[in-house]
Amino acid sequence: MKKEVLLVLLNDFADWEGAFIAPALNQGIEPGRPTNYSVKTLSVTKDPVVSIGGMKVIPDYDIHTVPEDYAGLILIGGMTWFTPEAQLLVPLVQDAVNTKKLVAGICNGSVFLAINGFLNDVKHTSNTVEFIKSCGPDKYTGDENYLNKQAVRDGNIITANGSGYLEFCREILYALDADTREKIEESYFFNKNGYCPV
Repeated sequence: MKKEVLLVLLNDFADWEGAFIAPALNQGIEPGRPTNYSVKTLSVTKDPVVSIGGMKVIPDYDIHTVPEDYAGLILIGGMTWFTPEAQLLVPLVQDAVNTKKLVAGICNGSVFLAINGFLNDVKHTSNTVEFIKSCGPDKYTGDENYLNKQAVRDGNIITANGSGYLEFCREILYALDADTREKIEESYFFNKNGYCPV
C-alpha cells in the first residue's frame, strides 16, 4: 500500500514550488517507474484554495481529517503563512516532528517553521536569516544553524528558499528513498539544465 505525502496548501500558494515534487512521488521520477507514495493535499479547511497563479485546488484533507499514517508534510510557500489561519497548523506540524515524520517547508513555508520554533535545533535555510527575524524573532533562536543554501536537509526536516524548488524536491526524494541516488540525480540534472544546458 502506498504511503501518503501531504502537500500543505494555503490561499495564494506558490504553484511552482510543488510542481516537481508531486509527480515525482505520485507517478515516479520517470513516469511508469514504481513508486511507494501518493500525494494528497491538505489545508486548514476543505474549502478550495487558490494559488498565486489562479489554480483552484479542493484539499483532500483538513486539519480535522488528517490520517495518522501519512509519510510527511510538505509546506508549500505562499502569501498566507503569516496569518492566524496558518497558526492553526502548528499542532499538526508539532505532531509530525514528534513522531519523526518528514517535515519540509519552502519559501514562506520555511519561514513559518522558523518563527514557530521548529528550526532552532536543526540545520536549515530560508528566505534569509534577516527575513526570518523580521517576521517573528521571539521563537526563532536558530541563527547559528542557518545555512545560506538553496535547500538543506537535517534528519527529517527539509527547508529551502523560494528559488530552491528543484533542490527542495531532490532532498525530499532522498529523504523518502523515492528512487535510487542515480535516478534522483538524473532527474535533478535534467530539470535544472534541460536538453540544452547553457
